[in-house]
Amino acid sequence: MSRVMVRATNWLGDAVMSLPAIRAIRGIFPHAHLAVVAKPWVADLYAREKSIDRVIPYTARTFAEKRAFARRLRFERFDGAILLQNAFDAALMAWMAGIPERIGYRRDGRGLLLTRAIAVPERGDIPRHERFYYLELLRRAGMLERFPATPAIQLGGADLARELGAQRLREMGIRTPPIGISPGAAYGNAKRWLPERFAETAAALSRTLESPVVFFGAAAERPLCEQLTSLLRAGGVEAHSVAGETSLAEFIDLAAACRIFVTNDSGAMHIASALGVPTVAVFGATDDSTTGPTGAHARIVREHAECSPCLLRECPIDHRCMTRVTAQRVTQAASELWEESAPAWIPEAK
Repeated sequence: MSRVMVRATNWLGDAVMSLPAIRAIRGIFPHAHLAVVAKPWVADLYAREKSIDRVIPYTARTFAEKRAFARRLRFERFDGAILLQNAFDAALMAWMAGIPERIGYRRDGRGLLLTRAIAVPERGDIPRHERFYYLELLRRAGMLERFPATPAIQLGGADLARELGAQRLREMGIRTPPIGISPGAAYGNAKRWLPERFAETAAALSRTLESPVVFFGAAAERPLCEQLTSLLRAGGVEAHSVAGETSLAEFIDLAAACRIFVTNDSGAMHIASALGVPTVAVFGATDDSTTGPTGAHARIVREHAECSPCLLRECPIDHRCMTRVTAQRVTQAASELWEESAPAWIPEAK
């Protein structure tokens, strides 16, 4: 293949976990033109990836728009499409675009649209973490003999991102690397730790590390982040919220400049960890062995609950997997992680 199209995943966390597979595709086709079709909200992640030649934003919603998009893809004359996204829509798009080789997992009723419909791995067939799910597609398609070494997922350009983020923070009047807090989670409320405990943890870390706090989130999480910002300020803690005010590229830069990052299981968690930022993630409804961060400076905090991980969007009972996690425990985990990570992370701490 001299021109390869990859249909990217739609969720930010999944996009980070798919990077080892995309880098493997580049290794398989070192001289090919590699284009990634991605939703706008994850496009900035792929745009910074050196293994990718081009990112094509995918905004089509109606069937007419999808047909028009496929028509534009037809003129690109791709030799093959590798579908990391599982949806029927991804296979339909590649089929309508007339791409001769279409490789993807056989699921969501799309097998007939694929030229190589790959059986979905059963539980226990591959290592549990989701990054191996995308790599296994390549292995079962005969493109890989074995998995490449992927001990941790790292974003490229972290040093430059840190410099740009620090500059942006200075423009906001923040001159000390802040504590990043991301209290939201796109998948559902079951993944969200209690907001007041995020505030308690942020206040404690701010006083211990003598650092300001910056809250991150999507536009829908702006009211929550502003409420927590006001709560901290009322207690004498310097706090800021940029929820709903950053693009993904800007968030990556700002997250890279943070001293430490505390979050739920979320896309923000994957970004911070892949940037090498000391990251503490609170897990409850989801399984950290499959979707946890892979960075060397990442820590998971969770408490035992009989029903966890349930993988539900909303808790049908009392959210015990999250209410059992205390602010004191998360604060302690973050403090210990900082002590371990500081010499290697913050230049002035060396």
